[in-house]
Amino acid sequence: MADTVQSTNNSTTSAAKAEGNIIARFFRATEIDTRMLGMIGALLIIWVGFHIMTGGLFLTPRNLWNLSVQTASVAVMATGMVLVIVTRNIDLSVGSILGFTGMVMGVMQARFLPEIFGFNHPAIWVIALICGLIVGGLIGALHGSIIAFLGVPSFIVTLGGLLIWRGATWFVTSGQTVAPMDANFRLMGGGTEGSIGATWSWVVGIIACLAIIAAIVNARRQRKRFAFPRRPIWAEYVLVALGCVIVLGAVSIANDYYWPINIARRYAEANNIAWPEGGLLISQGIAIPVLMAIAVGIVMTFIATRLRFGRYVFAIGGNPEAAELAGIKTRWVTVKIFALMGILCAIAAAISTARLNAATNAQGELDELYTIAAAVIGGTSLAGGMGSIAGAMLGALVMQSLQSGMVLLGIDTPFQRIVVGIVLVMAVWLDTVYRARSK
Repeated sequence: MADTVQSTNNSTTSAAKAEGNIIARFFRATEIDTRMLGMIGALLIIWVGFHIMTGGLFLTPRNLWNLSVQTASVAVMATGMVLVIVTRNIDLSVGSILGFTGMVMGVMQARFLPEIFGFNHPAIWVIALICGLIVGGLIGALHGSIIAFLGVPSFIVTLGGLLIWRGATWFVTSGQTVAPMDANFRLMGGGTEGSIGATWSWVVGIIACLAIIAAIVNARRQRKRFAFPRRPIWAEYVLVALGCVIVLGAVSIANDYYWPINIARRYAEANNIAWPEGGLLISQGIAIPVLMAIAVGIVMTFIATRLRFGRYVFAIGGNPEAAELAGIKTRWVTVKIFALMGILCAIAAAISTARLNAATNAQGELDELYTIAAAVIGGTSLAGGMGSIAGAMLGALVMQSLQSGMVLLGIDTPFQRIVVGIVLVMAVWLDTVYRARSK
């Protein structure tokens, strides 16, 4: 009898080991980042939990569509914050730069440019956006120059920037809100007009799937060319299938959110369309700010992983002294990083201002907290040298999901901030534990 029990226990242990080996082999073969996978699992738990607590309101096409739009501006800034933190710096001024550049763009298109071109001229939104990008880049370059050449810690410089640019935002209009924005500019904020519709959303989804396939095929060819180990062919198929399912699933959800009835009715009347018995269902599709955030993420990933500048950034974060001795102009790299961060703040400001259809003095307040938290939750180490653009964007989605869920539950704003603070501290603690175990 004892032999039978022992044999059973040994069989169970062997089966558990075999299962563990299968899972481990799967992750090794597909090279899926387990840390990223854990973050996705946490996000799914948050979504399902809020869906249950809100009585089925969270995981609806409408809420998920709004969630993606609300995440866009922070996600854009989080991609730049990754490079800042990787070099062992910090930027506390991003929210204030967003507010200041947003006010500059608002004043340009609501007061100055219409006097020259007239209202809703096609050039207004372009000039206003360019002005915002230039102002943001100059502010970032100023911060970077003080940090790099005067030796003032980034914490102090950007803390001063947080106060200075928030005050400057008020002085631009003496505290007045600027509205409305140019009609073309408002498209960057989403909404009914700021979406691409069902057809173009499917086109974008198919293009994205083809891009995934092309990227995996190209990576395999490059590995073969340089005699690097290649993934098993079945793993390549799994990655292609997984990527395409995620992309097409997101497109399907975006297309399941329809125009509000009143807007659809006005559209039908304006275009002499007979109102059907069940109502006119017009899909929103993917929102333009979401496409902007994805485009920024792709560009920033390319910069961080494919360009020499990106390699310099991670080299500085890994060992600043060695990078200096290797001939990297670390000071100029720092200036460029903060200038890039300022430009990304201006892009986020354009999205935020367009979505609000106004430039306000409170715009961007506490966004520095959400941006830093998004980067850290996404796997960017505060010790420097480690970070992921995709992880930071996913971290922004996690932060916005928490905020959106708490709003649906009717939780007061002060308690929401308490939750965000706790999540940030836990993320830093988990990063510390992860780095300690990986040594």
